[in-house]
Amino acid sequence: MPNALSAQSPMPNLNKLLNTKNSKLAWLLRLKLLGLQTELREALKTEISDPGSEICQELLQELDVLLDSQNQSNNTENNPDWEDILEPVANQADSNPQSPQTPTQLQLKPITETLLAHKELLPYIGEYEFHSTNDAELWNEIQRLLLRVPQKQAEILRSQIFNKVIILGATEDRVSLRQLPFPAHEHIYSGLKGNIQASGLCFSTAINFDQRLEMQKSGSELDNLAAIVSTCLKFIEIEPHLHHALRSVDRFGVRSLNSADKPKYIAALIERFHRVKLTFNGDILTSLRARLDLDEAIHSLVYLPCVDRFSWWGKLLQVARRTLETAVQQGREAGYQIQIRPLWGTYADVYPFSKDDLQIDIGGIPGEVCACLRVYAKINDEKLPGRVLFRSS
Repeated sequence: MPNALSAQSPMPNLNKLLNTKNSKLAWLLRLKLLGLQTELREALKTEISDPGSEICQELLQELDVLLDSQNQSNNTENNPDWEDILEPVANQADSNPQSPQTPTQLQLKPITETLLAHKELLPYIGEYEFHSTNDAELWNEIQRLLLRVPQKQAEILRSQIFNKVIILGATEDRVSLRQLPFPAHEHIYSGLKGNIQASGLCFSTAINFDQRLEMQKSGSELDNLAAIVSTCLKFIEIEPHLHHALRSVDRFGVRSLNSADKPKYIAALIERFHRVKLTFNGDILTSLRARLDLDEAIHSLVYLPCVDRFSWWGKLLQVARRTLETAVQQGREAGYQIQIRPLWGTYADVYPFSKDDLQIDIGGIPGEVCACLRVYAKINDEKLPGRVLFRSS
């Protein structure tokens, strides 16, 4: 049977490795293939109409032949057991049970302690706690935190941080950057190389938009919106501190996205982008309403405390909101009476123009608006109230 399979199988080397006696690699490969076999079988139960289901069934048949070609009992005797495979960890624990393994020392931890000691950052980051378990993750967590701080202040802090990492034997790396799609290239923050290696972040024209948007670059203003929504979706994946205040998902509070609201918010954000895309070159008022709804969904993605308006995040949100001005101008040129008003300043001044506002007790200035979730709009004689987060007084 093994010889016949070797002649027919499109992956004969898999069969050869699986039948190699006394091989840890063969044992590990078998475990991986068994896991893959189980996952595919479970997936087929719910994905019967998937266009790849027939090919998947054929693949499962090949895996059955491949795995059945071995004598399982002989394989167990001839291959190492789990204790051998995990030998470095198991032996250390068994040999010295009184000395549990200590986690890798975080070289960047003193930098985080210094950063949190800056009292002037409290309005922007609150009582923040770092949770990363290695330096590469910690570097990115530090930098994402600075994206919420006024840009001038963030640049000063970055310069001080780089001076400290040099002492640790690391230097700035402007090449190893994770890329986010945008119509123009923009360096967001650098990575590290040397004794500490970590990626940075940048906008790039070479990256496609999030595939869930089903959007190709068009050279229009829609590219900016697709890029911003793609960035929001990416940060939702990597940033555990994000919240949402989208009324259609939950009108009664600001909710963490580490909750059941996460898929609901994502679905709403993508659905509103699709509406903008479908109406982009259609009826002007229908398109404007879709743009207002998408703008609300984007601005309802918030941190607590809310980001500074002149932070990197704040400026990105301003790019999204400026696209509304173009839509309004098109409506006016078509003869419609259109006004929009972002709601900022003292809450006592803006509440007549808003509805379903939310009060928070962290960040910002007491009695003032912390985030304008939706702009106030007036289209001909119809008034569309805005929505804000404001700091309790």
